[in-house]
Amino acid sequence: MKVSELQNIKQRYGIVGNCEALNHVLDVALQVAPTDLSVLIVGESGVGKEIIPRVIHDNSPRRREKYFAINCGSIPEGTIDSELFGHVKGAFTGAINDSPGYFGVANKGTLFLDEVGELPLATQARLLRVLETGEYIPVGATEVRKTEVRIVAATNVNIRKAISEGRFREDLYYRLNSIPIQMPPLRDRGEDIVLLFRLFAMQMAEKYRMEKVTLTDGARQMLMKYKWPGNVRQLKNITEQISILSPERTITEEVLAKFIPQDQESTQLATIPGNSDHGFESEREILYKILFELRGNVNDLRREMSVLRKQIEDMKGGNAMPGSLGGKLPGDASTALQPRQIYIQQQPKPMAEDAVAEEYVEPENLNLNDLGRQMLEKALERNGGNRKRAAQELGISDRTLYRRLKQYGLD
Repeated sequence: MKVSELQNIKQRYGIVGNCEALNHVLDVALQVAPTDLSVLIVGESGVGKEIIPRVIHDNSPRRREKYFAINCGSIPEGTIDSELFGHVKGAFTGAINDSPGYFGVANKGTLFLDEVGELPLATQARLLRVLETGEYIPVGATEVRKTEVRIVAATNVNIRKAISEGRFREDLYYRLNSIPIQMPPLRDRGEDIVLLFRLFAMQMAEKYRMEKVTLTDGARQMLMKYKWPGNVRQLKNITEQISILSPERTITEEVLAKFIPQDQESTQLATIPGNSDHGFESEREILYKILFELRGNVNDLRREMSVLRKQIEDMKGGNAMPGSLGGKLPGDASTALQPRQIYIQQQPKPMAEDAVAEEYVEPENLNLNDLGRQMLEKALERNGGNRKRAAQELGISDRTLYRRLKQYGLD
């Protein structure tokens, strides 16, 4: 594309920036505009994806037809099919008239489906049919209708991840992705950040008839080093805040630092706190706690199985406990125990916990013993030596805690 043609496009649509990635996006948009191929625009929220569909439509043979921009994430799931594909009178409560839907109204024009990754799966299937055959059925109708609409879609969702999680149809992705366009995030656009700041500052000065704010060299460098998780939208908001709230018109690093969030890792995943009152210092400590709790569950299960096995052996030997059909089993004693044929009249008296503890001997496991000892020590340390609170934190009974303290030699 010629430089003059590129500059004309930027001036026409108010696009500011000279970075190579942005120029490539505009070049692809102008090349694909004369065709009817579907376009999928991918990029973070706030990068300006909504400009590209307008560029494609205005430079296509459909430029004299209708153009609709639809935010798929803002339409309720229960009405989105009706909004897109229309409905007939009486199809549902409130359908007092026929409606052609966007696909009917925009016939021969262009539909921009923003946030297409938020579409429900059922709507995705209907959209796929329209893209493949140009046919759709309005809600409540029985006849097939035809449409000739150019689809340009955009999303800030990781479509590959959504496909693997079953939230987005893979066949629809490939149908929409005939021509992919990747919008660059603001943090990768270098000097464009300063150019955009100047534009927004000038707009604020003209709108409110105030002196325009300017940046020092240090402030410019600080502006370009920031990660801008909100991209152009965030930059515009901060520029407006500085223009209104800052008494200084020459913005230094110190002044700029008051308006830029201090979280330098704002594009990273947030840390989600657990349910307990304390925080874990490392992932290894979390793993220790999980293994410790798992070991306790396994030991409890073994203990219960040991008691149950003894009861069954007593019943087989004719020494049934009270309430178990007088100590007799139905059928031959050599026959396998059939749980369905035993009718318990009353619950047997539970054995004392001390008796169970004396009868059951915990098997040695060097690795788990080491982990268990460390977890006990950490729990006691966090709770100031209070055994009751340490037991509650570890999810075990006081008696079990005392027994393990004795086992590990910590009592």
